Amino acid sequence: MDKQLGIQKINAAGHLTIGGIDAADLAHQFGTPLIAYDVAKIRQQIQNFNRVFEEDQVAYEVSYASKAFATVGMFQVVAQEEGHIDVVSGGELYTAIKAGFPMDKISFHGNNKSRAELEMAVDHQIGVVILDNFYEIQLLSEILAEKDQTMNVMLRLTPGISAHTHKYDQTGQEDSKFGFDIQSGQAEEALQQVLANHRMTMLGIHAHIGSQIFEVEGFVMAANKLVDLAADWQAKFGLNIQVLNVGGGFGIRYTKDDDPIAPEMFVDAIVKAVQKRVALRQFNMPAIWIEPGRSIVGPAGYSLYTVGSRKVVPGHLPYVTVDGGMGDNIRPALYQADYEAVLANRAADENEETVRVAGKYCESGDVLIQKQALPKSQPGDTLAILSTGAYGYSMASNYNRNPRPAVVFVENGQAKMVVKRESYEDLVSLDQDYI
Repeated sequence: MDKQLGIQKINAAGHLTIGGIDAADLAHQFGTPLIAYDVAKIRQQIQNFNRVFEEDQVAYEVSYASKAFATVGMFQVVAQEEGHIDVVSGGELYTAIKAGFPMDKISFHGNNKSRAELEMAVDHQIGVVILDNFYEIQLLSEILAEKDQTMNVMLRLTPGISAHTHKYDQTGQEDSKFGFDIQSGQAEEALQQVLANHRMTMLGIHAHIGSQIFEVEGFVMAANKLVDLAADWQAKFGLNIQVLNVGGGFGIRYTKDDDPIAPEMFVDAIVKAVQKRVALRQFNMPAIWIEPGRSIVGPAGYSLYTVGSRKVVPGHLPYVTVDGGMGDNIRPALYQADYEAVLANRAADENEETVRVAGKYCESGDVLIQKQALPKSQPGDTLAILSTGAYGYSMASNYNRNPRPAVVFVENGQAKMVVKRESYEDLVSLDQDYI
């Protein structure tokens, strides 16, 4: 058992294992930097969410928030688990199409969807477009008329609830770039525009209050507000809201200082709050949709690196440098996100020193972990940063003209590459001569 987080598996050689395979062997076989996913963990979390809904006897969708990690292979795993997905761009939708994902189980988010993106959604008759602003209502209306098509829609609302998280992760407050504000009357005006359009079917309402949230109270408040609004709109417009989409944002454990509840416990609290409020307001129980992303893929992902240089400055923590960094995980530089790491090939060894884990990029802020206890590392050791499955690869870049890493899925002791490592030729493939 891993001595730092207490949840990782170590084999007889004292090495970290991922999905039944030695992490050092994965690094040797596929090279580093490498992002490895334990697919069983992904499946288990989806199943955990499903179980709560089924035990509470509520109609539901677990809509994977694909911005956390969107690849053909990932969408295929979600499809195998009979899940739903939430996309936020034409690129994510195109990936779902290439994966053979059921189009009727896709919702399309985004605060500035382009005409081309909405046309793609209409052409492929996806399940629902989640409308974010008045411009989008008009744009979708024009497209539906031009194509003589119809579309299910939801309205994204800002309920005036601010989550206790990083300010960049807050999305439910009134002053947000996302959605229609309830307090000012924007939401009702948007509803009237939708109801006036016979090509749009009003399916439900949506709110998302933020990300990496540890307390259930904000979700309960948002759920109550959505129920009250649905009841008010039913009384005023005779509207039957079929779906309450309460978003995602369930926090996960990145370090020993994090102490979140199990993600499915958020769902249980939300369902019970909705059931109680619906009974109070006396209208039909709607389906409940959630949009977890981080909580599905975050704990399942590992970033594997090869240790290189070391810099020792008297009076300060040493720098141990790896062959990746902010190009494959920008979250520490962008959000001051915290992670923990182990030496994958010496995971059973006692810690001997505290170091900073630095990346190879030409930025002083390229430090992946500011303070990490490790055994004394040597060049060539394999370092694994834990719980990097969300927003690592999806936010990766080619800064300093470094290729993006490969991604492997590991399940039942078998490893399969699902994203190839970029080559130097890939880096210049879109460049054009000037002279």
